[in-house]
Amino acid sequence: MLWGIGGVLIASVVWAGAVLTVPGLVGGRDAAGSAPGTAGFRVVDDLCATARLTSFSRIYPAQSGTPYHYTTRHRALDDMYCSQYRKRAGGDSEYVSLYLQTQLHKAVDPRPEFEAQRDGLRQRGYQITAVPGLGDDAYLGYLDDLSRSDPTWHYLTQVLYVRQRGLTFYASWSGSYQDGRTAAPDREEVRLALLADARELLRSIGARV
Repeated sequence: MLWGIGGVLIASVVWAGAVLTVPGLVGGRDAAGSAPGTAGFRVVDDLCATARLTSFSRIYPAQSGTPYHYTTRHRALDDMYCSQYRKRAGGDSEYVSLYLQTQLHKAVDPRPEFEAQRDGLRQRGYQITAVPGLGDDAYLGYLDDLSRSDPTWHYLTQVLYVRQRGLTFYASWSGSYQDGRTAAPDREEVRLALLADARELLRSIGARV
């Protein structure tokens, strides 16, 4: 069984909720309900090209398939997205899924949705950990979801949400392993890669993180 099968399913569910996304990354805190502004942030046409993923590329140097990306622009919301699959070696059949989304909220304050997303993940069984010193607010979520048909299979997801002013950022890693047959991914290694690559990407689009 491939690493990404369960991970993709989990990530897609996370993704559906994640469209609420991650508010503001730099600067002051405005009164709730007012648009906090996105000055200093830039929109990029290809988030996959902008995201160097230096840390994840060391762990999973082989690309699987072609990365997918889009960028949309609107007077109320700019949206940048990237997804890709990576392997530890080119010949591996097992792969992991990586998702990235950056949104610039220009008309509303995204903080209420940011809080709702965090609470929703808790309700679904995610372990939530605050990330001090990253943006105005940031947290990591971790889920080890056992297969209902074969509980020896673990479907893992780690997510990172960041907000700074009117910018919100979401990153997700998903993979899987089977008890007694395949090695469990190193949770700490993935956590550190999520944080390092997120900081690198956010700085590249103008966030002071």
